[in-house]
Amino acid sequence: MARSRLTLAIILIAPHIVSCNLLTPIVFVSGHTKTVTPEFDKLPGTRVAVLVWTDPSTLFDYPHARIELATFVADKLSAEMNRRKLQTHVVSPRDVEDFIQKNVRAQIDPRAVGRAVGADYVIFLEVIRFRMRDPDHPQFLRGRIDATVVVHDVRAEPDELRSYPLTPVNCLYPDGGPVALTAVNSPLIREGAYRRFAEIVARKFYEHTLKL
Repeated sequence: MARSRLTLAIILIAPHIVSCNLLTPIVFVSGHTKTVTPEFDKLPGTRVAVLVWTDPSTLFDYPHARIELATFVADKLSAEMNRRKLQTHVVSPRDVEDFIQKNVRAQIDPRAVGRAVGADYVIFLEVIRFRMRDPDHPQFLRGRIDATVVVHDVRAEPDELRSYPLTPVNCLYPDGGPVALTAVNSPLIREGAYRRFAEIVARKFYEHTLKL
């Protein structure tokens, strides 16, 4: 009887498994945790660069947002890949920024950046929303960073797949709601939003466990 029920369950869920988006991470649930497979699993044993694009209005208000975001993502990715002994070398964001400062058009050319810094892959983060104040109540702080994520294969031949779009990042911090705008809270909220954003991006590239 148990075998018959298991067979029936497999028959019922098989069509849904086949129809899943291949970019969607596979989730294995066990007890009160779930293990999530990486969206992109080609980084182990490679050299990777992080490239962030932000619009001019963001840079006007936050001149260092691009390098700050890239640094948080690169540091988090490097730490997690090293902890798992995946032998991924993450290029210093300062090297990327130095190249962009000398080649402004390269900020939207991930492959040019990758070639310049000797990377095999470039993680290109296009920030489409960046704000640190609550839009309805400017006297309160709540970080919001949304971005698209595309991995570019610098080594790919013209007839090979050269880019891999991943699921977008939607980051909101803190979870509990906005906090008062003060000289102390302002840098804390921005740093917290950066850390949350970096964590969401980095875990796209390695298996990880989440609490339910």
